[in-house]
Amino acid sequence: MTALLPDVQPHAQDRLTPYGLTCEMVNTPLGLDDPSPRLSWKLRSPHRNDVQTAYRLSAALDRRDLDDAERLIWDTGRRAAADGVLVPYDGPPLQPSTRYHWRVEVWDADGAAAGRADSWFETGLLRPDEWRAAWIGRDTDTATVMDPPGDGDRTHRTLHLSPCSHLRRSFDLGGRRPVRARIYAAARGVYELRLNGRKVGDAELAPGWTEYHRRVLYQTYDVTDLLHEGDNALGVVLADGWWSGYVGFDSRRQAQHYGRAPQAIVQMLLDHADGSRRWIVSDGSWREGPGAVRYADLLMGEYVDARDGLPGWDTPGYDDTGWSRAAVLDRSAAPLLALADHPVRVTEELRPRTVERRPGGRFIVDFGQNMVGRVRLTLRDASPGDRVRMRYAEILADGEPYLANLRTAEATDFYVAAGDPVEVFEPRFTFHGFRYAEVTGVPGDLRPEDVVGRVLHSDTPLTGHFECSDDTVERLHANIRWSQRGNFLAIPTDCPQRDERLGWLADAQVFLPTACRGADVAAFFARWMRDVVDAQDDDGAFPDVAPRLCIEREGAPAWGDGGVIIPWHLYRTYGDRRVLERSYAAMAAWVEHVHRHNPGLVWRNRVGNHYGDWLQVDADTPRDLLATAYFARSAQLVARAADVLGEHRDAERYRALHADVRAAFVDAFVDASESEGAGRVKGGTQTGYLLALAFGLLPERLVPAAVAHLAADIESRGRHLTTGFVGVALLCPVLAEHGRADLAYALLHQDTYPSWGHSIRHGATTIWERWDGWTEEHGFQSPAMNSFNHYSLGSIGDWLYGGVAGIDQQPDSVAYRRLRLRPTVGGRLTRAHARQETPLGAVACGWSLHPGSGPLDLRVEVTVPPGAQATLHIPTADPRSVRESRGRPHDCAGVDVVDVRPDALVVRLGSGSYRFSAAAPRR
Repeated sequence: MTALLPDVQPHAQDRLTPYGLTCEMVNTPLGLDDPSPRLSWKLRSPHRNDVQTAYRLSAALDRRDLDDAERLIWDTGRRAAADGVLVPYDGPPLQPSTRYHWRVEVWDADGAAAGRADSWFETGLLRPDEWRAAWIGRDTDTATVMDPPGDGDRTHRTLHLSPCSHLRRSFDLGGRRPVRARIYAAARGVYELRLNGRKVGDAELAPGWTEYHRRVLYQTYDVTDLLHEGDNALGVVLADGWWSGYVGFDSRRQAQHYGRAPQAIVQMLLDHADGSRRWIVSDGSWREGPGAVRYADLLMGEYVDARDGLPGWDTPGYDDTGWSRAAVLDRSAAPLLALADHPVRVTEELRPRTVERRPGGRFIVDFGQNMVGRVRLTLRDASPGDRVRMRYAEILADGEPYLANLRTAEATDFYVAAGDPVEVFEPRFTFHGFRYAEVTGVPGDLRPEDVVGRVLHSDTPLTGHFECSDDTVERLHANIRWSQRGNFLAIPTDCPQRDERLGWLADAQVFLPTACRGADVAAFFARWMRDVVDAQDDDGAFPDVAPRLCIEREGAPAWGDGGVIIPWHLYRTYGDRRVLERSYAAMAAWVEHVHRHNPGLVWRNRVGNHYGDWLQVDADTPRDLLATAYFARSAQLVARAADVLGEHRDAERYRALHADVRAAFVDAFVDASESEGAGRVKGGTQTGYLLALAFGLLPERLVPAAVAHLAADIESRGRHLTTGFVGVALLCPVLAEHGRADLAYALLHQDTYPSWGHSIRHGATTIWERWDGWTEEHGFQSPAMNSFNHYSLGSIGDWLYGGVAGIDQQPDSVAYRRLRLRPTVGGRLTRAHARQETPLGAVACGWSLHPGSGPLDLRVEVTVPPGAQATLHIPTADPRSVRESRGRPHDCAGVDVVDVRPDALVVRLGSGSYRFSAAAPRR
């Protein structure tokens, strides 16, 4: 996993200290192309009420020069500031292909010099004209295709997949080994870079998926230590990937969207000790040939015939005279941009829980966890031509792999043995979603140690931790985290196993608050938002999926609104103003698009798709109600974004539009009378009430009645939910916010259908796509749409952190500068605790119940980072019982009490760690 490990001075634990240094929201990025990258750091201190009063940033070309003021290339001097959130570099223009070492020094609350920390970033190629290389690949006019073998019980289709292309070039360094070497590489497709017999870097499925016509991402590699004097060899293996492979749920190959065959571009920069430079680039001098990978496809799987292997093809001295000359396919580098976030990596290995032999030479391997990635298989004593097949399933049906829900995705890997005593097969250019692997054709027994699950995902740093006293709730949190990891692979996909794997905007926007709890997804989503904005049509409609693919019509309510909601949430969570700046025009255009087609302010004119509250159960939320609620919400958020960006006229206009849409919503969908039906929302569904309450669409006098109607519906269903994708994230937060935490906890603990606990009781280790993916009464739902790894219904994760444990920020706060810590004691929990890395530093909040002399005692523990202010709500039956302990007799000295309520004491806290005890709240 990516870690944020600061390079801090020794003995810094006794003072205010910066840590977690990042540049453009990534730790030590290699190959930036931003001319004004933003530097960030977090803070910690052993002292209460500590705060950064100033900072100094400096930069140098050599780390040792950071200690020499005369050799600095940038020095801000001392600048007053309370935190280090996204401070722009404003020094001399950055030069390409240059490493910059930087240091931050901070001053504490007393104005005294405190800690410091160092880091670095390196620029890549900053302008298109710095590219000297050409796009190369196979001559597609002479390329061959092959069909995969048609065996097994799945319907075989002719797929016409091409062998992977191998590209190579030798070069002689003579006696001049460079002091520094970088490779800048990208593919239209996916690629693996090789140098002198070794894989370069640890990225997988590079460069990922973007709106290729607008941008292709290049990666930067430090290869200094892989070169040697004399002959060297550089190679690339190319596969179709998203560029020219099977993509989405269209059974046709999506070549018309991007290209017919993959291409690569490679540029190596060699810096010598005398200051001279040499470039080695992809061009017509490279050689191309096929190899052992007969085909590789993200949906269909990979076929490797080891008998056709090319031993030594990526090493010096290999005879490539039988290869063809690589075709030069394009000389333009215009859409190439540097990778700005974390690559896909293998982050974990899973060992089998069981390996079970079945008739017919089959083995069923259970990894005990639904995961995304691939299998590494070791074969022993296989004969030449022995063929092994691996198929993948998330779940078993009657003891056999359940494959029907894969739809047209073959998701099958083949390996034909070369006949060596030991052979290792691991697909490199595909991925699967699975808990179970069916392995057929292994000679003899399959040993557990010979099969390993390799977990793949975009390596966003983990930043959150949640724990509690209930095993099922902890399993729910784990399921959410596994679904997030598996589906954040290059883009935020909906599912990892079937023929879809698309970046649906509604799925992303409802889950984003949960995603931000568990991992630092700032750079990941900021990069994806560029694809969302680029895919907006001329009428202002955002796509339903990004990159835009497979969907004929666009702009569904809640889906298109993701183009507004996501950048706003990124700004609020991470303080990323630039994502608002880049997205603002598109955000406003979306609201104008909806308004233009619905001048009456009730969104009934459907020019795009409309999915409603997708996969709701036993309920039918009116679609015009849902759409109009989102119309109001998007207008409100655009107004807020306009205020942030100084577009005050826009802000006034969109505030007025929001007010008008809000009034239209009430007129069209709400009983605003004084009768017994007051506060009822049209349709009477849970999601209808949740949208009205969460988006603030109701007059204040109607809120209590609407909450009562919502609660009554839940009670009438035996405390079960009916919400689909759109409503699920709002359910527990709205109930708890309006005094019904008892119902929120009842839903959290529910274990009969429909509920989160139902899937867990039946063995789920990830979040299911639908509440009824499998039930005792009906078995499996339709295989046409039944993923067992789909994060949307896991959007309750935000409430586990923000409601149960109590970590949140005030409504007008940005980057967690003003914390609202409000733990919710309830349900069958006796303790809950969360910790979250915020842009300012680590925040923690938790509670536990303990036997006392009379009623239970409550203990609340919190941590506030330097620079933040917190308001802590301590739930208690007796506010006078609250005590704060720092290793001395209980008292509340030094704690600012701001409110005394019948059920809570509210205190204001500066930075530091605190422990309170009180009489437990009434339950």
